Amino acid sequence: MKIIVCIKQVPDAKDVRLDPKTNTLAREGVAAIMNPFDRHALEEAVRLKEQLGGTVTALSMGPPQAKEVLLEAIACGADEGVLVSDRAFAGADTWATSYTLAKAVQCLGTFDLILCGKQAIDGDTAQVGPGMAARLKLPYVTCVQKTREATPTFLQVERMMDDGYDVVQLPLPALLTVVKDINEPRVPSLKGKMKAKKAEIKVLSAADIQAEPQCIGLAGSPTKVARVFSPEPRGNRRMFSGTAAEQVAQLVAEIRGYL
Repeated sequence: MKIIVCIKQVPDAKDVRLDPKTNTLAREGVAAIMNPFDRHALEEAVRLKEQLGGTVTALSMGPPQAKEVLLEAIACGADEGVLVSDRAFAGADTWATSYTLAKAVQCLGTFDLILCGKQAIDGDTAQVGPGMAARLKLPYVTCVQKTREATPTFLQVERMMDDGYDVVQLPLPALLTVVKDINEPRVPSLKGKMKAKKAEIKVLSAADIQAEPQCIGLAGSPTKVARVFSPEPRGNRRMFSGTAAEQVAQLVAEIRGYL
């Protein structure tokens, strides 16, 4: 089975800041990590490879420094890493990103399964996975919490729902997005770290994946951030101080004053 895992390098949630001039995330001086949901997608891909045989390719779109998460993916069991990187991709929204990644997948050749995290913690849209599936004309299931059965021709999975879960069976090739409940990601082994240290990340440009200039980056993004701002305070506000018990007492007294 040939599996492709989409991985994104994102700012550490503890250090997220917005640049008011560009209306985008400020990445300078901010620690970057592998998107947590993608880590679970990677683990599931490696488990399927161990069960059925095959290969796992970690695919990422981003600046040159995104190679770091691909090397980390190799240390955790992926066989190779591919980075789609070009200045022309800058400013891409989810529409342009799903187009770019789909073109990269087509460039990589045949595959059986694409795995993605449910969403990225910097955007929280959960749109790129389904967008890729639509462009590649693949059956897909989102929010997968368990793989029940896996064969070279089909998968049976549990899709998380608000009131329980659905059991869905779909033919391969297909695309899944996964949630954190699906597994517990492994810690890179010494052997994996040594493999990653020697690995070379393949880099693909916009020309390499034959992307249309009008479909990538800011030019190919129908949604744009017009303004970023902090909401103005509204209404009367009171700040309570002291211990938790003291603050509760102050809050209760304040509420009683309005009754």
